[in-house]
Amino acid sequence: MNRALKTERVPHASETALTPGKVVLDEFVQARGPWSAVVAVGDVLTIVDMEGNQAVDCLLYAADDTSVRYSAAVTIAQQQSIFLTTGSVLRADTGAPLMTVVADEVGVHDTIGGACSQESNTLRYGQHTREHHACVENFLIEGSRWGLAKRDLVSNINWFMNVPVDPDGALGIVDGLSAPGKRVALRAEVDTLVLVSNCPQINNPCNGFNPTTVRMIVTRPEAAL
Repeated sequence: MNRALKTERVPHASETALTPGKVVLDEFVQARGPWSAVVAVGDVLTIVDMEGNQAVDCLLYAADDTSVRYSAAVTIAQQQSIFLTTGSVLRADTGAPLMTVVADEVGVHDTIGGACSQESNTLRYGQHTREHHACVENFLIEGSRWGLAKRDLVSNINWFMNVPVDPDGALGIVDGLSAPGKRVALRAEVDTLVLVSNCPQINNPCNGFNPTTVRMIVTRPEAAL
C-alpha cells in the first residue's frame, strides 16, 4: 500500500502549517490510507483536512518506550471533557503529557467514537461490509513498521470527527464540523510516535460517505533551530 503521497504543487494558504517554523516533514495521506512518523519534542504536527469532513483516527506513543501510550480515560479525566480542542493535553496512561493541542480551527474533536474495524462494521452494518477496509487494519499495517501489534492498540483520538452525546447518554456519529483546509496543530511534549488511519469508513457520515486526502506537516520552531 502506498503509505503517503508527496506533491510539488504550491499549497493554498489554508493548507499550510498553523504554527511558524521550519517545515521538517510535509506529506499527503491518501484516502483510506495509514501514516506514521516520530514528531520530535517541541516540534508541531499540523493535520490539514484537505476537502472537509474527513475523520483522522490517531494513536500516540512515547517514541523511546511504546509501552507508554495515549490514554483516552486519563486525558478525559484530567481535562474533564470528552472533546478535544486548543489547550487539551493528550496524556499517556502514566499521566505524562505526550502532545498538546496548540491551535484548532474546528473546535471539537472526538475521544470516544473508537476506530472502525471489520468486526464492528459487520455488527453495525451487516455481513456485506465484512471486507470493507477499516481503521484497525490501517493501525495494524502501519504499527507493524514500529514493532506494534494488536495488543498495542488502545482507544484512539478521532480528529475532525463529530460524536455528540445526548442527555440520556446515547451517542451518534454525524456530519463533521470541519471544512476544506481546516487544521489542528499538536506540539510534541516528548518524542512522540504518531500513528494515523485516514479513516476509510463509508457506512456512516463521519467522512461524508466519501473518504478524502489529508495532509501532515511537521514544523520546528525557529527557537529550536
